[in-house]
Amino acid sequence: MSSNEKYDEGDRPDEGHDEGHEARHDDRLTAVLRPVRAGNGFEEALEQVLQVLRLGLVPAGERLPAERELADRLRISRVTLREVLKVLQEQGLVESRRGRYGGTFVCRRPDSPGGAELRRRIGDLDVEDALRFREVLEVGAAGLCAARPLHDQDATRLREALAATHDAPLADYRRRDTLLHLTLAELSGSPRLAAQYAAVRAEVNELLDCIPLLVRNLEHSQSQHTALVDAVLSGDAQAARATMREHCSGTAALLRGFLT
Repeated sequence: MSSNEKYDEGDRPDEGHDEGHEARHDDRLTAVLRPVRAGNGFEEALEQVLQVLRLGLVPAGERLPAERELADRLRISRVTLREVLKVLQEQGLVESRRGRYGGTFVCRRPDSPGGAELRRRIGDLDVEDALRFREVLEVGAAGLCAARPLHDQDATRLREALAATHDAPLADYRRRDTLLHLTLAELSGSPRLAAQYAAVRAEVNELLDCIPLLVRNLEHSQSQHTALVDAVLSGDAQAARATMREHCSGTAALLRGFLT
């Protein structure tokens, strides 16, 4: 589904729709909520709404703007927006109330038992630097892989690493995802790049362990993985770099949303 798709025909009216209530949010949300870019609509929309909650722009106990307003601001379909809100509900950050004065309300939530450990991990790592360095290495590796002819054995290895992520049970997905990315780095032809990538991926995995596995994001990642491997095997370096850049951007959006 395109992240720029308009809300769907037949979407139900927002419960508790209140234009005056929406107007009260305009000024404080303008700096955070903006149209997402094509490619990572779900991830970037989730990042922005998480920022709204973390910044306290809508205090605990208050209602978020109506679905129609949020979808319009983010330029996403209301189906995608509801998937974002579902994730927030599962994390205990918002709750849905039905009826005339219903809507999506920000929850009052005590710090989780793992909160201290989470803060320690973030405090020990420059998240932005890790994400930028990861993108540089990943995009470079993807381009190098596509630009050099792969032997049949290497191409088979890459296909098998991709297939393993498709068949992975949820609990083992992150490990197999890591192995696919490490395979690309190793097949780039630069042992130094592969070693640097292994080190930064270990840091990124520590951050990923702090956020939930989201089925919508994993499905999106899998389609990007398939496009990436197809580009590499067809020798299209430009497409391989562009796909990897978009893939890294989606992961970064989730990490920034949950952790920073």
